[in-house]
Amino acid sequence: MATNGLVEAAAYHAGGERTRMKRIIKNKGARTGLFFGATSGAITTIGLMVGLHAGTESLIAVLGGILVVAVADAMSDAMGIHLAQEADPTSTSDHIWAATFWTFATKLVVALTFAVPVLWLPLRTAVIVSVSWGLLVIGLLSVLIARIQRVRALPVVTEHLAIALVVVTASYFIGTWVRSTFA
Repeated sequence: MATNGLVEAAAYHAGGERTRMKRIIKNKGARTGLFFGATSGAITTIGLMVGLHAGTESLIAVLGGILVVAVADAMSDAMGIHLAQEADPTSTSDHIWAATFWTFATKLVVALTFAVPVLWLPLRTAVIVSVSWGLLVIGLLSVLIARIQRVRALPVVTEHLAIALVVVTASYFIGTWVRSTFA
């Protein structure tokens, strides 16, 4: 009897979480902040990690870069979204502040997830795991966007992953160029 009550409570809680998430996704400002923050958090962090690793092979540099992206770049992106939304005459105050908050919170959390492999794995392995994690995040966001737009997911996923891979590749070559030029 008690077990059934726990199962029902868990199902109710999960249903409440889904309802809350649907409400957030329907809020234009929150949706803007969630998608922008998560995308920027993933792409910026993996690009920075690959570039710093290629240029320095330093755990301190890579971890420091992740923390700077998580805090300073999240604040910067939130401010950028805030100003961009204020420049749109159709944006309401609620929309502007929801986009600002969700951009900061999402980018902060997503960027910090990349610190976990760096703290637990050898640096080279951590960078590979992080790039894989970042591409997974971008892929999942792309599938969600395709579902929201009711279009086929494969072209959306392919486009977004290709852009992310261009960022990673460019970051790698910039890092190796800096290392060979200034080391």
